[in-house]
Amino acid sequence: MNDQLSTLSRQWNQSLRTLFERDSDRGSRYVAEGAGLRLDYSKHWIDDAVLQALLRLLDECQFSGQRANLFSGERINSTENRAVLHAALRAQSTDAYGIDDQSVMADVFQARGHAYAFAEDIREGRILGFTGEALTDVVNIGIGGSDLGPLMVSEALKPLIDGPRPHYVSNVDGAHLHDVLASLNPASTLILVASKTFTTQETMHNAMKAKRWIVEALGDQAVSHHFAALSTNTEAVAAFGVSEARMFGFWDWVGGRYSVWSSIGLSLVIALGPEIFGRFLDGARAMDQHFQTAPAKDNIPVLMALLGVWYRNGFGLETLAVLPYEQRLHRFSAYLQQMEMESNGKRVDREGAPVNYDTCPVIWGEPGTNGQHAFFQLLHQGTLICPVDFILTANPTNTDAESHALLNANCLAQAESLAFGKTEDAVYREMIEHGQSESEASRLAPHRSFPGNRPSSLIMMDALTPEHLGALIAAYEHKVFTQGVIWNINSYDQWGVELGKAQCNALRPSFESGDASAFSTSTQETLKWLLSQKT
Repeated sequence: MNDQLSTLSRQWNQSLRTLFERDSDRGSRYVAEGAGLRLDYSKHWIDDAVLQALLRLLDECQFSGQRANLFSGERINSTENRAVLHAALRAQSTDAYGIDDQSVMADVFQARGHAYAFAEDIREGRILGFTGEALTDVVNIGIGGSDLGPLMVSEALKPLIDGPRPHYVSNVDGAHLHDVLASLNPASTLILVASKTFTTQETMHNAMKAKRWIVEALGDQAVSHHFAALSTNTEAVAAFGVSEARMFGFWDWVGGRYSVWSSIGLSLVIALGPEIFGRFLDGARAMDQHFQTAPAKDNIPVLMALLGVWYRNGFGLETLAVLPYEQRLHRFSAYLQQMEMESNGKRVDREGAPVNYDTCPVIWGEPGTNGQHAFFQLLHQGTLICPVDFILTANPTNTDAESHALLNANCLAQAESLAFGKTEDAVYREMIEHGQSESEASRLAPHRSFPGNRPSSLIMMDALTPEHLGALIAAYEHKVFTQGVIWNINSYDQWGVELGKAQCNALRPSFESGDASAFSTSTQETLKWLLSQKT
């Protein structure tokens, strides 16, 4: 794969300016639509020949069969012998998902119904706190996929929240829990502990501190009234003081970073209500259908994946900036960091052999227009070329059409400027026209010119609705799957997070004993200094 793409990239010598000059229909030809999203990929380093070469990669890796295996419940997570069926979580009654010829649909609908009923009972005041007060705030304690997805969605759909206010605690840094709980009333707060195993170190540490907060204010008997568990460890949940009726499980075929559709989304169901959450699921399901049925050349997730492979393996580009021109998507890039980098940040293939090509790039980003005043200097004039995903909506989530028009004008202007730049000659002539001397114009022109030819996508929707948000997330999920197939890696394990956990468990007692002799001299000296500074 690398050789093929490297050869193709070495032959590539066309600028975006030239491509648009030669093809007056380029802006309408390189567009795909599906599930309420529109992808404009015309500002990329491709022509029809390159696109066909990229599409051939799909045949070489038997993509269609691999995709069928994903949706049919084959155990494609080979290192953990698990299926990958998060698409089943947004299924409707007419859909059929199963593993080993056993349907999972009854379990999915039962779990969904359990969460919906619990949420409605809270929203309608049928479930109250220990003292009889209404539950007005919900604190979700989790980390990674048990936090990033629900937090991102709650921010994105904030105008639609009409139930208890959601709050999120993830970091083991005590300041995080303290700052969230400081403004809350224990008597009107429900706490969700989100850990499939009920053993996640950071989550359980924070859960025990939150439990003390409840007990100190309301007594031991209040725990069962103010906690629920998003877990499958019945014994540990019971030992914590939560009844089985308040335990909301999910399955080993749901990876953490793909779990927002499951019981992990309970905080969203409570805050938004089952109807809005159901629309969110429906949007993702629509993208599932698009991904399965649209021809590859018109398939949004497939095209996103192929473009990423082209830049990563053809040109060695190391990062992708995801820049939503929608403030309420301000947590979207952080959410994608886990989805993409934990999935495809792998160095060995499915058989365990080291790969000889690059895999996942670094994912990063901030909302526009804030980013324009932070890192866009590098995007426009730096030596690092970074492809960009711009995300924008036709209509605002509020009534401020004037501000939204200005926001979108900025977005389109940035995509245009990155693509076409501004030549030194144009800068020079402009400065002469404005009265600069020839010598001064010559001196400044290199500083004020823009090379352009920076690639970007425009990912559009008419508004940030629950349906379109669901479709957007699912599009990136399927992009990740497609790239994993092309790179022949397992996108659904995450062994890279385990070593640090084990080292932390081994090192933690050293903070009491002062003995870190089993670790490097750097760690020994650092621990010595930390302990010497304790007050």
